[in-house]
Amino acid sequence: MSYEYDDELEEIRRRKMLELQRRLEEERRREEEQARLRAQKDAILRRLLTSKARERLANLRLVRPEIAEAAENAVIQLVQTGRITPPVDDDTLVQILLELDRSTRRDFEIRIKRK
Repeated sequence: MSYEYDDELEEIRRRKMLELQRRLEEERRREEEQARLRAQKDAILRRLLTSKARERLANLRLVRPEIAEAAENAVIQLVQTGRITPPVDDDTLVQILLELDRSTRRDFEIRIKRK
């Protein structure tokens, strides 16, 4: 009787271990894919941006990574559609960032109701 429980317990442990290994493998693959995509994007941006613009984007990525990501995507899209031509300089990047800021900024209005 004790052997049955031991066998069941071992089977449960084995299944859990296999599941954990599968999850870790999936996570590792996902991270590798993200790193590969990031490297491709960096290579594209290296060709499209001037050194000053790349520096500004790197600084922005440290502070506001979501804005930097949006700016990178915007630069790539604008170049692909032909709306701007490479190399994208710092002034053009600033204009793109300002436009992104305008489109994502929320205006808050505080209303005080007095009785």
